[in-house]
Amino acid sequence: MIERLRRHPIPMATRFGHSVVLTYALPAAVLAPLLPTGLRLDTYRGVGFVAVGVVSTRRLRPARLPARFGLDAVLVGYRIMTRFATPGGRTMRGLYVLRSDTDRRLLRFGANALTRYRYHRARILDTSTDAEVRVDVSTVDGRGDLVLRADVRAEAGLPAGSPFATMADARRFAGPLPYTFDHEPATGSIVVVKAFRSAWRPRPVTVTVPRPGFLTHGPFTGTAPVLANAFHVAELDYGWHRGRAHAPDGSPR
Repeated sequence: MIERLRRHPIPMATRFGHSVVLTYALPAAVLAPLLPTGLRLDTYRGVGFVAVGVVSTRRLRPARLPARFGLDAVLVGYRIMTRFATPGGRTMRGLYVLRSDTDRRLLRFGANALTRYRYHRARILDTSTDAEVRVDVSTVDGRGDLVLRADVRAEAGLPAGSPFATMADARRFAGPLPYTFDHEPATGSIVVVKAFRSAWRPRPVTVTVPRPGFLTHGPFTGTAPVLANAFHVAELDYGWHRGRAHAPDGSPR
């Protein structure tokens, strides 16, 4: 019963003030062992990707509630880009969560009670303007520390050293992806959470960001992540449906 309560039972809705997603390329051999059975790495020319999303949410709430009951919060997430195949031949592209951070205690408590998104409390200073996204994240364990500066005024090209051959290729790996995947250890289930969003037009941006603290610890120690792309969206409605459990082979449970 407790396991079922953590299957994302409540549809949620919010509005993005701004969202910057940084995609880092890493060897497939580093990322593949971090995935549960059923998920496989979404790769490009032999490399896998970790998406680092920094999102300013407004009026985040259960979807059935009026906006006035929502919370304003900044969310930071570290997620591996993956694929999940179903018996009918359909393949879903989505994100598998490694860690999340937020500046709201209530959100951290609720999210950890109803999901396995591994939320941590963080001190987050968001001093963004219309011209620049400026976010500073400080965490107790240091693993979620992040300093982000993103110039959102002008179009940008691919970062130096990006593995993508073209901007069109990079856009295919512009997070967040349509699905988020969670793993239920007690049953081996993959919980699939589908997002909904409006006016999705991500723009490439130039960012100044030291290597995120999360990518210097644990399985990433000694690795050399490469910034592959950085995209920005702003002022759009976003949300997600309740989670659905699937067997590792993709069949519904």
